[in-house]
Amino acid sequence: MLVIGGNRYFGKRLIARLLGAGDRVTVLNRGSAPPPPGAEHLVADRDDEAALETALAHRTFDVVFDQVCYTPRQAAIARRVFAHRTRRYVMTSTVEVYEYEDSPLPVSETAIDPAHIDIDLELPWGDREFLNAHYGEGKRQAEAVLAARPADFPYVSVRVAHVLGGADDFTGRIAHYADRMRNGEAVAVPVRNQPATYINVDEIADFLFWVGGQDFTGPVNAASHGPLTTHDIVDAVAENRPAIYQTVDVGEVSPFSFRRAYAMDNSRAERLGFAFSQTKDWLTDAVAETLKNTTRGVN
Repeated sequence: MLVIGGNRYFGKRLIARLLGAGDRVTVLNRGSAPPPPGAEHLVADRDDEAALETALAHRTFDVVFDQVCYTPRQAAIARRVFAHRTRRYVMTSTVEVYEYEDSPLPVSETAIDPAHIDIDLELPWGDREFLNAHYGEGKRQAEAVLAARPADFPYVSVRVAHVLGGADDFTGRIAHYADRMRNGEAVAVPVRNQPATYINVDEIADFLFWVGGQDFTGPVNAASHGPLTTHDIVDAVAENRPAIYQTVDVGEVSPFSFRRAYAMDNSRAERLGFAFSQTKDWLTDAVAETLKNTTRGVN
């Protein structure tokens, strides 16, 4: 098994599950962090095709888990490099591929068919500011590159819901709410504040591990049952203490506040055999775990 990236958050949990199952695991990154004990380490820049080819010389893998494919350029390199090196390529994608959807019903994978997405390799994908501003588009086009020749390159793109939980949550989004409430500051939300889908950090690691052992291909949504609102998350942070909300018509809002509805339909994965949890069963514990090792908890 090869994991590209995976040094933090649910990526490192995936590696732990693979090692725990007795798999031979290789981790490839730019050398920013060593893998856990038991995993082999390869150092290469995945944007440098020649360096990637050199690092992978004479190696093949049952499954490649690509945790850090953000652009069509990266996907094009991966497709060329791994076309004859793996029987299965699992790309971590995102719910943000549905960023232009605004549906009262959960959206299925067919709402965004990567076979019909235009690919533009000439956009400034190497510019960090551009990439951050076009995160969903980068993932859509990356999926499109993989879908262009499915017979030659069996792939799965796992469209991951917003991830919650873990003391190692590096995003700071839960801490944002704790800070606001501790300081008596308002939580900014849009006038039309929509729910969204979420998944627990351990559950997405379980799901990726499970996907690696299956044989289906194409996009698949990964989300726990039960969309959450901003109020649900704030209540979990504040333990039902009163919070102050400020509606914003135009401008920046708090994390996990959305002007559009794009909950994901997880029925394809469940038909294939994976049973997702209910958000209500883990939300409180997930938030507490995230805040446990910080000084930002609500007093």
